[in-house]
Amino acid sequence: MRDVNVDVFLSAVGSYDWRNVQPNNRGRLNASSPFGLRVDSTPSFSLITDPDSTAFGCWTDLGAKDSTWARGGPIQLYSYLRNITYEEAREELATGIVEDTGPPTLRVKLVPPEPPPKPKPIEISPYLTDEEIPYLTGRGISPEIQRMFDCVYDRTKNAVVMPWCSPDGTPINAKWRATWGKAFWYARGGAPVRDMIYGIHIVYARMIERVLLVESEIDAMYAWSCGVPAIAVGGSAFTDAKAELLRRSPVRELLIGTDNDEAGEKLRREVAEKMHGYCKVYDVYVPAPAKDINEVGDAAEVRALCNSAARRSIFSKLQLPVGKSRRIM
Repeated sequence: MRDVNVDVFLSAVGSYDWRNVQPNNRGRLNASSPFGLRVDSTPSFSLITDPDSTAFGCWTDLGAKDSTWARGGPIQLYSYLRNITYEEAREELATGIVEDTGPPTLRVKLVPPEPPPKPKPIEISPYLTDEEIPYLTGRGISPEIQRMFDCVYDRTKNAVVMPWCSPDGTPINAKWRATWGKAFWYARGGAPVRDMIYGIHIVYARMIERVLLVESEIDAMYAWSCGVPAIAVGGSAFTDAKAELLRRSPVRELLIGTDNDEAGEKLRREVAEKMHGYCKVYDVYVPAPAKDINEVGDAAEVRALCNSAARRSIFSKLQLPVGKSRRIM
């Protein structure tokens, strides 16, 4: 097995919100599958967490509907838990260096890395079709928006394919989202998603100055379907590379509409801090019990939430509605 940083791997496992965890399983985690939508009366997912085991990080999912997700190793699972590409996961587990800030403090590279190779375009033409994708339509995403984002369907994997593009519109990665569960994966050899923003190419092409920032691709496309231009960070981390990509964009008003949970609030703070001084920043809060923009489920309400967003004031904790200003004496 490849060298795996035990602390980094177990930190990701420990941070995940597992369901139906069975107690008293020394050296092994037994819980409901993180990949499926089913509720296991008897948890079907098992992960070896004993660092001394030769099978450390290996897992099985007895209820998997796809052989790719029936069993695997630490890199595949870590990639899923962190919502990053396989290559990014392999690098983090090998070096012990993660992109997120905060504990644990990990090893530092003493040798400067070589310049990364220029990302190559991802081939999605085998999946191209003019037909709408029922899974996305069922999530409230219109066929027009599906086509605008070049979404396609992989019939062999029963998964929606959502291309991630560079600012010039070149697809340099793609995310496969299973329609049979919560499993997802990225294209092998694709550009690191930690350096990208989903939908940023549309912002550049259309010179959009006011945009909503959300976490997932589904949320971004749903917001567009509601009439609100949106982009997605693809997870709960806002790296310096993502910030720089957004700083160079035409955006002048940034609405932050992260998920309604602790990770979402952490992301909100990170985005506001890194974009302070580069554009006007507003807060859009998803009302409970909805967990994200897609779960709001009503286009008029989504538009109203964005239109009434409160601006973060640089002078005090006072927040001002979109389009409003106060005279400073």
